[in-house]
Amino acid sequence: MKIGALVLTTLLAGCTLGPDYKRPDMPLPTKFPDQPASGEPAAAPLPSDWWMLYNDATLSELVTSGRKSNADVRLAFARVQEAEGVLREARASLFPEVIGTASYARTGVSTFSQPPVPAGITTVRPSYQAILSTSYEVDFWGRVSRGNEAARASLLATRLSRDVVDITLAGGIAQTYFVLRSLDTQIAVLDNSIRVRRESLDIAKARLEAGLAPELDVYQAQGALSDALVQRRDAARSRSLVEHQLAQLTGRLDLQLRADKLAGDVFSLPLVPLPPPGMPSTLLDRRPDIRQAEETLVAANAQIGIARAALFPTISLTASAGVQSAQFADLLAGPGAKIWSLGAALAGPIFDAGRRDARVDQARARNEQALATYQKAIETGFREVADALVNVEQSGESEAELKARLDAARSALELSTLRYQSGYSPYLEVLDAQRTANDAELAFVRNRQARLAFSVDLMKALGGGWDPAAGR
Repeated sequence: MKIGALVLTTLLAGCTLGPDYKRPDMPLPTKFPDQPASGEPAAAPLPSDWWMLYNDATLSELVTSGRKSNADVRLAFARVQEAEGVLREARASLFPEVIGTASYARTGVSTFSQPPVPAGITTVRPSYQAILSTSYEVDFWGRVSRGNEAARASLLATRLSRDVVDITLAGGIAQTYFVLRSLDTQIAVLDNSIRVRRESLDIAKARLEAGLAPELDVYQAQGALSDALVQRRDAARSRSLVEHQLAQLTGRLDLQLRADKLAGDVFSLPLVPLPPPGMPSTLLDRRPDIRQAEETLVAANAQIGIARAALFPTISLTASAGVQSAQFADLLAGPGAKIWSLGAALAGPIFDAGRRDARVDQARARNEQALATYQKAIETGFREVADALVNVEQSGESEAELKARLDAARSALELSTLRYQSGYSPYLEVLDAQRTANDAELAFVRNRQARLAFSVDLMKALGGGWDPAAGR
């Protein structure tokens, strides 16, 4: 019996229709273009909780809160639970279904029926019945097993989709937090600019009263001060909006982050290391969106087998057993109350005007679509890593140039102020130096914010870290 069952199982498995999945060949370069050959390479693996590298307790707390309470995360978890239910349902199809039925009925028989009811026999007939029935479809062509394969791949894709949401959310919280810290630093810069321009206005007024400067200087100084005040108000407004965005991302609508409670300005945040030079493009295997696209392709491939199995006959086995009696007390009285049935059915398409063939073509077309989506996900991921590497490198090089510009602007402002106080230059030079210094300060701060944001883009593009030893 065991040998026969094994042979039967082998024969049934050999009849599974549809192509078995094989990962498509997607050749990629061995390294990313424009990857810096030197810099700050990471010799050790980068952990998946990459936001800890910024050494900011507030940022870590915000990410933890978002991963727990964000609406998109909760939606993604619910979708995973739904996919798990679908898989359990598909697996249940591999086993027979047993149904229990208990019934009671009273039937009235016509006295004019043929043959007539014999005298003394009641025309009202009660019936008690208890039955166990089962049905099972022999998965000869692999339709059920392919359905199980598709459901399993869909579950994995849904779980990976949840990981995509998780990485995207952590990146969004980090980048929004960096914007907030940058705006705090910009507000501090503008506060200093306002202080400098108030002092310039006082100097212009003093020189006017002494008859050493025209009234125009006072008006120009007042205009410059008003301009700085407007910039400061705009920066404060933007900070409030960014704080509201952080509150939504973290699921904490009452979130308030006071600038004086945060650890330093935007320049106090450390820069994360770059991936080691020559890191192969197999890093893309870490990206959950690419793996999700592949699992979607696996499911689409299995659907071809399901569609092809519908072209062939289905074999169904049925059985039932129970008891039936006109009196409830006689249900278990003896073998005379027993009823049973065994059956087998073979059903196959004879003529459907090509409907099932069309479904096979549809399944193949959807598989081609999934393949194209998988290819696009790989190409997009490769481009995003390359873009992030360029952005990180170029913003780092720009920082040194912007620092030199800032130092020059500060020196020019100091010198022009001294020259104006000594009467060697007009106030227009001071105004120009103030605007240049203010713009240089803000540009320097914004470049650091961009550099931090680009580092987050790199973490996201690499799927949340890397392992140099494993090449992934």
